Amino acid sequence: MHANTLTAERLHALADLYQQGQVSELTERTLEKLLRHEAEKCQAQLRQLQADLAEFEQRYHRSSTEFYQQFQAGQTSDDMDYVEWASLVQMAANLEKRLHLLTGETVA
Repeated sequence: MHANTLTAERLHALADLYQQGQVSELTERTLEKLLRHEAEKCQAQLRQLQADLAEFEQRYHRSSTEFYQQFQAGQTSDDMDYVEWASLVQMAANLEKRLHLLTGETVA
């Protein structure tokens, strides 16, 4: 069986146990620690990406949001800096989504 499928089945079984109220305190604590650890890793990665984005914003005197809108609209060149900047914007957005899933909170 493929590893992702097995993991998904295990998570489904765990969700079923939660719905039935049959989860131990150890499982609760373990899941909380796991989610907190993943969220902390994600926050650290996001901080680094935000620092990288700030460098581009300073260099090109515009926000990443403004740049990315222009990039998507084809209003920028295909300069390697712009491709890298756009990739960083996408990576940050993906990390923000992941962090939201891990914490249930919105990311500013």
